[in-house]
Amino acid sequence: MTAFDALREQLLGAARALGGGPDALPEILAGMVDDVDHALREPLEIFPVCHHSPASALAMLRRLREKQPRVIYLELCEDLQPLLTELRNCRLPVALQAFASRLDGFPPESAPLSVIAPITEASAEYQAVAYALNTPGVTLVLVDRSADHVFQWQPEATPEAGPEPEDDLHGDAVGVEIGDLRPRFAELEEHLLHHGRVRHWSEWWDQYVEQPLSGAGHDTYRQVMIMIGSLFRRLAPHDTRRFAGDEDRERYMWTRIRAHLAEHHIDPADGMYICGAFHAASRLPEVGSAPGTPDFAITPRTGTTWLYGLIPSSHSAIEAQFGLAAGSVSIAAATWQKQLLRSRLKPFRLDGQKGRPLPLPVAGTQPVTDQLTDYLAGPPVLDGLDELELRGWCVDIVRLARRNGYLASTADAIAVFETSILLAGMRGRARPTPYDFQDAAVTCIEKDTVPGRRDVRRLCEILLGGDRVGQVGYDALPPLARDVHDRLAPLGLNLEQRSIQRALLDLAARPELAACSQLLWMLRYLLPDHAVRPIMGSRRLGEKPIQESWDLDLGRHQRSIIELGYEGVTVEQVLEHRLRRDAWHPEATAATALKAVEDSMLFLQSPRLTDDLGNRAVHLLSAERTVDDAPAVLQRIRRLLGHYRATTPALPSWCERFVTSGYAHYCTLLPTAFVDEETGVRQVGAMLGFLFGMESLALSLGCDRTQLEIAVRQSHPESPAKLALLWAARHQLGDLPLAGLRDRVDELLGNPLVVPAFPQYVSGFVQALEPVPRLAPFVVETLSKAFARLPDPVLLPWLPRLITTLRRQGGDLLPLLTREAGRTFPGSLAALDSWTPPWLAPSPRLFPPASARTDRGPVSVFLAAHPAVTDAVAGLLGGAGVLGRVPGAGRRARSAGGRRVVSVAGRRVGSAGGRRAGSVAGRLPGGG
Repeated sequence: MTAFDALREQLLGAARALGGGPDALPEILAGMVDDVDHALREPLEIFPVCHHSPASALAMLRRLREKQPRVIYLELCEDLQPLLTELRNCRLPVALQAFASRLDGFPPESAPLSVIAPITEASAEYQAVAYALNTPGVTLVLVDRSADHVFQWQPEATPEAGPEPEDDLHGDAVGVEIGDLRPRFAELEEHLLHHGRVRHWSEWWDQYVEQPLSGAGHDTYRQVMIMIGSLFRRLAPHDTRRFAGDEDRERYMWTRIRAHLAEHHIDPADGMYICGAFHAASRLPEVGSAPGTPDFAITPRTGTTWLYGLIPSSHSAIEAQFGLAAGSVSIAAATWQKQLLRSRLKPFRLDGQKGRPLPLPVAGTQPVTDQLTDYLAGPPVLDGLDELELRGWCVDIVRLARRNGYLASTADAIAVFETSILLAGMRGRARPTPYDFQDAAVTCIEKDTVPGRRDVRRLCEILLGGDRVGQVGYDALPPLARDVHDRLAPLGLNLEQRSIQRALLDLAARPELAACSQLLWMLRYLLPDHAVRPIMGSRRLGEKPIQESWDLDLGRHQRSIIELGYEGVTVEQVLEHRLRRDAWHPEATAATALKAVEDSMLFLQSPRLTDDLGNRAVHLLSAERTVDDAPAVLQRIRRLLGHYRATTPALPSWCERFVTSGYAHYCTLLPTAFVDEETGVRQVGAMLGFLFGMESLALSLGCDRTQLEIAVRQSHPESPAKLALLWAARHQLGDLPLAGLRDRVDELLGNPLVVPAFPQYVSGFVQALEPVPRLAPFVVETLSKAFARLPDPVLLPWLPRLITTLRRQGGDLLPLLTREAGRTFPGSLAALDSWTPPWLAPSPRLFPPASARTDRGPVSVFLAAHPAVTDAVAGLLGGAGVLGRVPGAGRRARSAGGRRVVSVAGRRVGSAGGRRAGSVAGRLPGGG
């Protein structure tokens, strides 16, 4: 005979009375009573809880003061135990976190792995932690699976890297909590919500469990919670991976409990086991503290190194993490405070936080009696204070609505009060709940539009408790976060403040702030965009800042700084690790490594690191088989070479090897890139830009120009844009004079079959400005001819595409084109009528006859007065006189057998005279 025999018979009679119900109904109803009886017979007291439940916290508070257990076993990841003492330095809510970025035993693409366990004051687990840490002689033991086992047993929960919401303090971490008490299949939850006349699960739980249990005794609370856990457990699908994982967790926890009891010779009656109500109703063979109960074979952890710390949390983050209704955790916090005031209980708080624990009364063990029958049969009791509370809500919401732009009045407060009571009656409730009040306020106050940033539902959440945000104290921060606070102290700002603060740095007047500026730029690189944002100032190679202005929001991004502390001791160490990780990533390219080189020069000033990254860039460039990143490579190496030439007497060795390797590499890939359909015009133009732009340096380092000439001759593109690029390259090499280019363009415009494809040729010539910038006048000329001679069906569809292409790819080319167009076209509308395009005007002779040279300009006068300049130039080119003084001497360029020939003072100096002479001749202005 047990205390629950009468209840069991009553439930079985109800099942027989239903008649046509399912055959499993009697088994389920009787099994629920058996589960309650079995849990209460366990020598180690099982205390069932629900996460962030004020009723569970109140029952825990009463039971701890009554029983005073010597040891408490808590359902929480066992490896989080060292973090509990750090809660003294925090303001709740916060979350315990296990973090791993270097994985061993898990897929590398799943990094980083993160597990969090949020803690609020209105939770049973916090009351137990505060009691255990503040009471001498009490031991607290975490017995749930470790963070490593969380991912071992639930690989489908491994997070994938992705964008992180700005207001989500938990990011993509996997959440663990005590008491995930919710139906495990949608049909049951939908049935309960429909018949309970509520919208979501949080509202159902508040009405039918939370409020009735807030003032219940210990025995009633335990029996009801175990019964609810048994119901959800028996109705849950047993063939799912989640259910199997829950059973393994129960075996794991009881194995740890029995081992601790045996090792420390503890009587189970002196302990307490705090777990979710779902686990409290377990009937597994491995569950129980009796000696001889079989243990569970716990698998070893992987080689992953886990780091631990505290991160700030908030009510909204907890709701988003665990799928709770918006505002439910804030309502739970308000209910907790109301019940404390009503019951005159003093909650447990850690010494570092507000409040001190009260003396604990001692109580003996009471026999088990049936409390379920009276609880299930009795009606809910309406507290007299509820009407006063509702009236205060109505007055406060009207006042808050007025502050936010609503035209609310006293009549609206009365309407909200009456509507709340009406809605509660329609939904079968004994008294209005906060959810009824929310609906009534929205109905009576919110009209057509929302005048401000907050709607009435959000105002109700603020009124009932708001989105309380926790904070990790300075002493509980990792060394890196404390170092950041210390190094930014000269700014004189409160970095823990959860609002944007403006920092003004006058580096000229206060040079000591340069260290703060350096740190802020590193944080800008490592943290999210909104944590540290520059308003005035920039960080570029060769620049020395004078003044800077920053918006700092480190208080709201405390989690990001804390997780940086898991990667290193200082910001510099983390930044170096990130740069090396990016450069040595399997998907890294030469452009990625060059970016890391530039970042290391901007932030770390470490020559050793820069050389390592530069050597890595050389290796990656030589190993690349595509030229997709050629534009980025060209842009970054130009900037780096310019900086080194301006600041150092000699180039680093890796720069020289990068230029020589790149010259040979791009010469090798050039013929293939010209004919490859997947390689764009911009990529080929960037390759030619590298080859022609770095040519003088590459030749001085031992490269052979013949390799480039052979590569160009072996290129046979078919697309019009790449063909135009090839013509530009041949012009740069001296194989195709400017007159020949003009002839080819005129030939294209005169061919009706080619006219529709002419815009593609123009696009190629525009991209040719990258490798051959001196073609700018010719490109302006070609664009002008296209606008003048292309028919409208060809021209009009092409113009939008040209504009978008130039805007997306030609940002560096547009200024060159604009300047050249400004020099070419007249500056006023009146001058346009008499203006003749330069390409249509007759070409003047370079050196007119002596009889015609009567009007000498200032340059001619200067050269005649200072002949040493022209003598030096002529001597350099192999001449024996000055151009302006030797009769009949001139400078002309002509094509002789396909080679460039320069005649100075009657002597021929051409590319046949040597590789260097050919390079000089090919670089003379105008192609001469």
